[in-house]
Amino acid sequence: MQITPTIHAIRHSFRVPIATGIVLDRFVYSYLIYGDTIVLIDTGVAGCETQIFEYIRSTGRDPSEIALTVLTHSHPDHIGAARGIQQVTGCNIAAHPAERAWIEDIDLQNRERPVPGFTDLVGGSVQIDHDLVDGDSIEPDETGTGEIVIFHTPGHSNGSISLLLPTERALFSGDVIPVAGDLPVYDDAAQSVKSVKRLRRIAGIRVLLSSWDEPRIEDFAYQGMDKALDYLQIIHNTVLTINGEGVTDLVELTKKTAAALWLPPQAVSPLLARTFAANLRLRDHKNLIEDY
Repeated sequence: MQITPTIHAIRHSFRVPIATGIVLDRFVYSYLIYGDTIVLIDTGVAGCETQIFEYIRSTGRDPSEIALTVLTHSHPDHIGAARGIQQVTGCNIAAHPAERAWIEDIDLQNRERPVPGFTDLVGGSVQIDHDLVDGDSIEPDETGTGEIVIFHTPGHSNGSISLLLPTERALFSGDVIPVAGDLPVYDDAAQSVKSVKRLRRIAGIRVLLSSWDEPRIEDFAYQGMDKALDYLQIIHNTVLTINGEGVTDLVELTKKTAAALWLPPQAVSPLLARTFAANLRLRDHKNLIEDY
């Protein structure tokens, strides 16, 4: 769907096999910035290149116009179709250097951060052509879309980035901003809070374009960030409360915390345990919002 005169959003639905006969239904967004060429932000999982190419053609453009694919981070639902897209279009790939190892070697990522169904979600490794660090800018073309400004926003992953397109007052936040009530995924709770607060301080955002949430417009953009901070605190409180009740086994703590947060049983996984473990490392900090 078209969001602004130059920005288009594509919603990809996919399923994560948790166990035999048990799947977790998920979705993720890719975004297109149309100018003289096309900038693609994130790719979805393996096979999503077909949907992306069909959408581009439906708008009267051609997939070969994709000159740059920016990966907000290295997780499967963001890099899964990158190899297929690059093989067809020859586009350059850009990401934060902290994500390079897992993008260029998916087997390494699968060993260090196993995700159910990983090999089906990722179409293959891909080489990064351009490193993007905090304060960098991308100038896609000379058609008036303007520069894209890079913000390093770690927490969800070490090298997560967000992108600001000032001419459209649009912020692309990847998975940096958790969705209240949805599956929380982060490696560093403190950094997650800091990153959301940093994005919250950007004035004049008209469109918030997250990967795990529907596009938010005007005041709803900032409300989404406020709710995300509240959710991060709620998660932290819940983890510490259950741990304080004597639940020290991480698997059991994950099950009890997920239930207390009203997350579906199929969400309980090593990935969710990894998230709650990040809160346990901050057990001496009761108020994340004030402390960070």
